[in-house]
Amino acid sequence: MMSEFSPELIDYLDGKISFEEFEKRREERKAKEKESKKGAQELGAGEEVTGDGEDASPSTSSGICKTRKRRSGETEEGISPSVHQAFASMLGEGGDYEEEDDDEEEDEEDDDDDEDFDFTKEKDDLKEEEEGEDDAENEVITAGDVFALEMELNRENKKMMKEKRHRSKLPRALRGLMGEANIRYARGDKEDAILMCMEIIRQAPLAYEPFSTLAMIYEDQGDMEKALQFGLIAAHLNPRDCEEWVKLADMSLEQDNIKQAIICYSKAVQHDPTNVRFLWERSSLYEQVGEHKQAMDGYRRILHLLPPQDGEHFMQLSRDMAKSYYESSELLSAIGVMEDALKRHPELVTHECVNMAAELYIASHQHIKALQALVKFCGIKLKREAQKTDPEEQQEEKEEKMEEEKEKDQETETEEIEEPLGEVVEVVVPDEVPVDIRVKLMVCFIHQHVYNPLDPMLTSLMEQSPEELGDLYLDVAEAFMEEGQYNSSLPLLSALVCSERYNLAVVWLRHAECLKALGHQEAAVRSYCKVVEMAPLHLEARLSLSTLQQQLGRPERALEVLESMYDPETLAQDASAVQQELKLMLHRSTLLQSQGKEEGYLDTLLHMLSMLLKMAMIRARVCLITDSGHLHVSKMSGRKIADLADQEAAYQDIIGKSSVLSREDWWQMLLRCVNILCNRKRFGEAELMVDSSLQYDTFYDDRAKRKELGYLGLSTAFLDRNFCKAYDYIRLMLFDCVERPQLWNVFNQVTLHSQDVRHHRFCLRLMLKNPDNLALCVLNGHASLVSGSFKHALGQYVQAFRMQPDHPLHSLCVGLTFFHMASQKFVNKRHSLIMQGFSFLWRYVERRGYCQESLYNMGRALHQLGLTHLAIHYYKEALKQPPPSLEGIDDDQVDLRREIAYNLSLIYQSSGNMEMARHLIYTYCTI
Repeated sequence: MMSEFSPELIDYLDGKISFEEFEKRREERKAKEKESKKGAQELGAGEEVTGDGEDASPSTSSGICKTRKRRSGETEEGISPSVHQAFASMLGEGGDYEEEDDDEEEDEEDDDDDEDFDFTKEKDDLKEEEEGEDDAENEVITAGDVFALEMELNRENKKMMKEKRHRSKLPRALRGLMGEANIRYARGDKEDAILMCMEIIRQAPLAYEPFSTLAMIYEDQGDMEKALQFGLIAAHLNPRDCEEWVKLADMSLEQDNIKQAIICYSKAVQHDPTNVRFLWERSSLYEQVGEHKQAMDGYRRILHLLPPQDGEHFMQLSRDMAKSYYESSELLSAIGVMEDALKRHPELVTHECVNMAAELYIASHQHIKALQALVKFCGIKLKREAQKTDPEEQQEEKEEKMEEEKEKDQETETEEIEEPLGEVVEVVVPDEVPVDIRVKLMVCFIHQHVYNPLDPMLTSLMEQSPEELGDLYLDVAEAFMEEGQYNSSLPLLSALVCSERYNLAVVWLRHAECLKALGHQEAAVRSYCKVVEMAPLHLEARLSLSTLQQQLGRPERALEVLESMYDPETLAQDASAVQQELKLMLHRSTLLQSQGKEEGYLDTLLHMLSMLLKMAMIRARVCLITDSGHLHVSKMSGRKIADLADQEAAYQDIIGKSSVLSREDWWQMLLRCVNILCNRKRFGEAELMVDSSLQYDTFYDDRAKRKELGYLGLSTAFLDRNFCKAYDYIRLMLFDCVERPQLWNVFNQVTLHSQDVRHHRFCLRLMLKNPDNLALCVLNGHASLVSGSFKHALGQYVQAFRMQPDHPLHSLCVGLTFFHMASQKFVNKRHSLIMQGFSFLWRYVERRGYCQESLYNMGRALHQLGLTHLAIHYYKEALKQPPPSLEGIDDDQVDLRREIAYNLSLIYQSSGNMEMARHLIYTYCTI
């Protein structure tokens, strides 16, 4: 084989020359061959001219002859001899055709899928052409022959266009190297073959041939992973090879890569969409990975592709698909599949198909269609009661029936079934119809309120043993219960609960529901107790039993039934368990509230809220503890919480799947819980619940709820005397609304009790942002006065005085500041300060009025300055005044007589009048 290659290619493959040198030598060789060929053609032309005249041919014949002698190259493309004749006739010359033929040969050399030609047939054609050359002189080509040849040429072109062949993207310069790589692989020299393929990939990365060869090499070496990867690349570069995709899918399955196999079968289906085997395999793989919808879509395509003569497979696949749809709760899809099967192959419909179709119709409450299917395919006849009508009406009815018979069968069947069934008096069922279908027929009659023909059918069913036909007993009983016929349902259910095989919780539940509907409460309670005993996790049975116990006057038993069903570990992992537990707790809380058991009601609310606020309580370091049989909210210890992120992810997943209550319901539950805690003086626990709620994103993201939680937190913290926490709440509120005087009043109360000086700096910083705020001016003045900065205090008080000059408090503060400044040891113009102080103090008395408060403050100022004779006068006047009456405040809280008497006794005591001092103390300061 190596001898057939050019010398420069052999040197390149042996590594003696580079690729650039190989290209240069090849171009030189081609130029020499072209010159030698041209000289040979000129020499042949001279011999032709000097030949005998009898052997000479016309130019047209000569061109045709030359063209046909080169026809071996064209035959490779599948072009028939008649097409060559057409080209020769239309061109008239062979020289031009040679140029076009050369171009076509170069184009077809790039085609990867060139067909082999038959050399024997070609030689026979050449012999026939040489024999026909003698008669070529006498041939005259007419216009009709040219037209016929043109038509044949068009047919050939259309045939070739229909054959879609993937063009290879391997350059001509690398085809020799690709062939050599395949030869090395065939000889067993796999290393060199791999190197050659890698070189080809480097120069032509879009060609699929080297990847395909590498896949085969690695498969022979047993490296299936690499073989699969290279095979996938080759298949993507040459995607029309369906068998290659199937081979890759099998390789993927050997490596347990089902998803990759599905992709491979999808590619095969894409290029061969009518291949049933590909669709079947892909659908089976979809079922393995749980992609039910894609699997069913594939099976549906298979149903459309199955031929009519393959009816058995069609029916079997339809039944399997309907069963799969039914198991996944897709009733409409299951019904659609069965309807197509019944319409397409009615002759192959069996009792099994009819039973399945009727079951699907009944499950979707389409009882008319179920009855239609039973009557049509099972030979059931319905006898109706003859109506007494006039002869004219009978004639009209006959005419209407004749018109209906002319319509389609499907329409007439639908109209017949849609007639009212209340007139049916008898049903004739063939003996070969199984009991399952008979029961389906009974169920359809029950739902259509047709009870006359049911008696014999029901009697026949009751004669059968419930141990064998218990499920059919239950179907009929449930149909009666759905239509409110509890008296007819009770005998069937009683027979079932007495059997051994069907003594089940679901049967006892239906029995209890039937008894409850009939008013037999005691018997219903016994049946419900049996259900709870056999299925302790059945929520509906517990709720119904609790309701009955409450109605019978047994509240304690009603509460016992509603105890928790799941342990904490199950609730932390199962979303459905959380949902069931919340429903149970909600019913229990309602029952406790109706019974007036506030402590138990509070425990239930705390339990439910702890399930909602689980992660929020962990972040707030709050937990529930049990003390004396009741739940309490407590602060967690200082230990760290491990795996908080994992716990929160699991919690979000559980809460997201359980939607028993709406957000507003949870919010109202939280408010009720906090209110009850406050009513029971458990302010600390209420404060912890508010802290946990603020950590819950759903409540915190709602601005209105966040604001209300802030007020609740402030109130509970203040009532719990946790003034540091209350300060944090009021501080945030003042940032949002600095102009509300109510908030400043609360702020004063909090700072008064907290004994904390943090609020001084807070007020100063807030004053910079709100310089015209009256409350801030007064508070900063108070802070400066207490700290001894009298000038700063005077400045703040004067600013407040300018804002409200008629307010008595501002005049009092300014006057007292002047008195404090005058009372200092080193001060200039002391008398001037005292006069200014009295000026503002008299302004205060005028604005406040002649009352106990104003007189006491005047006497207190004079007492501070040492003017005791004047202070005694004002103290005595103040004692004569009655205390003020304020709404919502006791008179004893605003009465200043104790303070006045004590100060006055100090004056008498300092002057030596002990009797008067004792008299004042005994009179006003005795408890």
